[in-house]
Amino acid sequence: MRRVIIDTDTAGDDTIALLTTLHHFKVEGVTITGGNVDFDQEVENALYTIQVANPATYVPVYKGLERPLHATGAQQHRTVEDVHGKDGMGGAFFDQAEQRPETTHAIDFIIDMVKQNPGEIELLAIAPLTNMAMAMKKDPSICKDIPHIYIMGGTNNALGNITAAAEYNFWVDPEAANIVLQSGVPITMVGWDMCVDYSIMDDNDHHDINKLGTKGSQFFMDINQVVMKFNKEVHRLQGTTHPDTLLAAIAADESIMTESHDYYVEVETQGKLTRGYSLVDINNRSGNKPNVRVCEAVDRKKFKATLINVLKAIN
Repeated sequence: MRRVIIDTDTAGDDTIALLTTLHHFKVEGVTITGGNVDFDQEVENALYTIQVANPATYVPVYKGLERPLHATGAQQHRTVEDVHGKDGMGGAFFDQAEQRPETTHAIDFIIDMVKQNPGEIELLAIAPLTNMAMAMKKDPSICKDIPHIYIMGGTNNALGNITAAAEYNFWVDPEAANIVLQSGVPITMVGWDMCVDYSIMDDNDHHDINKLGTKGSQFFMDINQVVMKFNKEVHRLQGTTHPDTLLAAIAADESIMTESHDYYVEVETQGKLTRGYSLVDINNRSGNKPNVRVCEAVDRKKFKATLINVLKAIN
């Protein structure tokens, strides 16, 4: 079974992505990055999601960096409780999980696990790339030992979700995104545009999921109440969005990704209007060597089937 570390700012769809990852991979650890909601709440959400999945082996959770690389003083990035609910779980306010986080820092865990298992530990990144970037900065030698990083982030010349120009994960920490994208590690990027085009679960899809009648399907329904309303009112999308789960599903089964190409990708860090914008240089106007495999089309039926199978298996 393939071995992974999943890095997450656990709220909303991150939790379903975590369930998907636990279903398909041997998860060596879950690392938490500052992002969607209050950091300590993200940690609790990860622990609770693992408890819901009830995996056969213990899955440790490690606290990472709470703020972007360039945050100073009391500066705090924008969290998005309006999207995911105050608890990041659709206002479900689940009881605290029994499992507690580890004492080792996420950065050290990533470095140690990769160095002890060269070429064996793939990384799934469904949060701002702060932890990943800092691990690479602390020990650049890990880059040659990481076989692949799957990243949910950015857009491919499309509308963003936090600003018109940018997707949230890249917008929160664009400097970290560039460090990872320029690392030389093989990368697959699944952008917000793929989520909008292929991952939306509408009322009919929610009906199909609800009628599964499993613990997994009930969890899905509970956490998606707020985002359904938000998407209809703000993004004008008729359903819930699942970018992180789409990333996890593609990592598990690349046949879900039906089209992709290698492009040069860089993230804007300075722009007044375009902070976090991901330049996907389709026509190679920059002349730079492609550094990212960018997902461009998805088998939507196969993705939904993967989601259904994951939720059906959690009883």
